[in-house]
Amino acid sequence: MSAGEPVRRRGRPASAQKAAGEPATRDRILSSARTEFAESGYQKASIRAIARGAGVDSALVHHYFGTKEQVFTAAVEGAFAPVLGAPGLLLSGSQEEWGEQLTRFVFRVWENAVTRDPLMAILRSAVNNETAASIFRGLVARNLLERVAGGLDGPDPELRVELAMAQLVGTAMLRYVIKVEPIASASPETLIPRLAPVVQRHLTG
Repeated sequence: MSAGEPVRRRGRPASAQKAAGEPATRDRILSSARTEFAESGYQKASIRAIARGAGVDSALVHHYFGTKEQVFTAAVEGAFAPVLGAPGLLLSGSQEEWGEQLTRFVFRVWENAVTRDPLMAILRSAVNNETAASIFRGLVARNLLERVAGGLDGPDPELRVELAMAQLVGTAMLRYVIKVEPIASASPETLIPRLAPVVQRHLTG
């Protein structure tokens, strides 16, 4: 090696070094991962296919994320990031308004294609594979359910939060994924006033 030649990290090919210098490379890998998990499912998705979709080699995917399980975890965290703002919103407001605030928050996330599409991609994998479902459950429990439950008074706060979220997630699945009518075409302002009191009752009733 000559005096002016840069030192190359062991186990990381030159092509990976070049790609790693691109600011959007990590985001491209995560976008490709969400697409691959949605289309192929967790079981059939591969690091090679994710790398191909991102226009990089497999070594770079491993460099950033490690195993397929770790890639999926990062993809879940990225897709679910908009939802993780819910505890902060609720805990900073009056408990009497939590039902409507949470219901409106969930609809804002699902009505926006930018936040909805990554969530749908991850959910499709989570419902079809236990490893994917376990990763998804852990993230939701740690970052959403436990935080909201910690702000509730009364017995069984975890159960009440889960029942409230089941109401909203079930509605989202029927409306955006299965597209059952008339829920699928009803306006948010038609659905929110009907759902919010039920969510409120689970949380604080």
